[in-house]
Amino acid sequence: MATRIDLTLDCADARLLAAFWKTALGYVDEPPPAPFATREEWFASFELPDDDPIDDSAWLCAPDGTGPRLSLLRVPEPKTAKNRLHVDVRVPGHGDAAERWARIRAEAARLVAAGGRVLAEFDGHHVVMADPEGNEFCVAAARA
Repeated sequence: MATRIDLTLDCADARLLAAFWKTALGYVDEPPPAPFATREEWFASFELPDDDPIDDSAWLCAPDGTGPRLSLLRVPEPKTAKNRLHVDVRVPGHGDAAERWARIRAEAARLVAAGGRVLAEFDGHHVVMADPEGNEFCVAAARA
């Protein structure tokens, strides 16, 4: 049996990155753990200090339950170097190399409109991008 993983991304603004990654991955807000009806109820169970903000994190998941959960957690320190681990956004679809490259470039353009930016293009293969806080990821074709 394969072990399931979650990915956790440290950030300065969890709401900003949650909106971007929901757009990029088609993810949704993960429901709170049972038996809690809301995240607020779940946070209240920890008896945190009143000044501890509950809106500085987000949990995202694929609507159908596949794929890793993505946790976004606010941290006080800024990002200082290139990621050692990054996400590859895989664009589905068949076709020849030109058709796959057109889909990759269209997806990169969609993610730029959502707040990302292109860092480099490797013509015909993949696009290196950054999310709104500078975390690197790639856009490439899915395996056929």
